Amino acid sequence: MNTPQPIAIAPQRIHPDTKPAYVHLKVASLENQLAFYQQALGLRLHWREGHSAGLGAGGADLVRLTQIPGARRYRGVTGIYHFAILFPNRRELARAIARLFAMHWSNSPTDHILTKTTYLDDIEGNTIELYCESPEDGIFAVRDGEFIARRADGSPSDGREPLDLDALFSHLDEPVSTDGPVPPETRMGHFHLHVSDLEETRRYYHELLGFDDMGVGRRFRMGMISAGGYHHHIGFNTWQGEGAPPPPPDAVGLEHVAFAFPNAAAWQDFLARLEGLQLPFEQTDQGILLQDPSQNTLLFQKPA
Repeated sequence: MNTPQPIAIAPQRIHPDTKPAYVHLKVASLENQLAFYQQALGLRLHWREGHSAGLGAGGADLVRLTQIPGARRYRGVTGIYHFAILFPNRRELARAIARLFAMHWSNSPTDHILTKTTYLDDIEGNTIELYCESPEDGIFAVRDGEFIARRADGSPSDGREPLDLDALFSHLDEPVSTDGPVPPETRMGHFHLHVSDLEETRRYYHELLGFDDMGVGRRFRMGMISAGGYHHHIGFNTWQGEGAPPPPPDAVGLEHVAFAFPNAAAWQDFLARLEGLQLPFEQTDQGILLQDPSQNTLLFQKPA
């Protein structure tokens, strides 16, 4: 089994069991987006209050939506590139892709070797990745500043090949059932952000917040960080341009991404680190709110 190794572990490492929790999106139409996320993705509606709602797999929220007035999409700005929902196995990913095909919803099944995935946009242009882990098939990682992908037999790949759908769909029972909600084991896997500067972003998440540096591919203009050596919990890129500005307040897209700590002690350690570094943050009932150097907002949830 292949697992990427960190390029560097922070001296004050964030707790290795810190995990992505949910994404909060600003939307133009709450009604239309609720219908999409339930019908196309199979998420359950957990709650709804006023112009906001939360959806997921029956436990903690995976997606939160808030309708804002006059919302529109902007190009050439920082924010969310995509968020990635992690399925427990190939069978459930196959069912999710079959659901999209049954709806004739455009998506792009892709083999990253280390993961099997598909990409799609919601009805307002927010990109979503649906994936499962497949480390037994090989590796996709950063080595010496370059992205490399290699199959388990040692043969090279570009890591972005079309997914073998016949092989994936062989995991489904016959007849194919695309109805019903996603399984309760479904969770948020990672976030991928547009940023204004690769090195500044790497330094902030790795040297200050304590995430593992999983590598920066400067020619590809992308980097990755994680907690606990996972291949990536945040990907970041400058594909909207070096020095890209943050979006205006009326932009659809990212409100914030949220992370969850495994226990109260880990949260307190993180809070103490921020206070020691004198990093600006806001403490709310939900937890710690921060903005990275590109003004992408992060919430580190306070354990219940």
